[in-house]
Amino acid sequence: MTDRVAVRLRIEGRVQGVWFRAWTVEQARDQGIDGWVRNLSGGAVEALLAGPKDRVDRMIVLCRRGPPLARVSDVTVVPEDAEVPPGFRQVS
Repeated sequence: MTDRVAVRLRIEGRVQGVWFRAWTVEQARDQGIDGWVRNLSGGAVEALLAGPKDRVDRMIVLCRRGPPLARVSDVTVVPEDAEVPPGFRQVS
């Protein structure tokens, strides 16, 4: 049994053009999280996070705040059942 989990986040608010993706990559790598982050066409940011449950939970808390210039209004968290390769990156 492992405590590894995967979740998909949809982060809304003022989250594009404020360094949110690069900040997410930095934070995820610091937390030892695998996955990716990308902008969505409607102005939101989407992220796939995978790792130990406590670290993923911590990353969700961080994403609810975001970097200094961001103004997060909502974060939707959906469990994922996907294989996530090691490492964290920004995708388009």
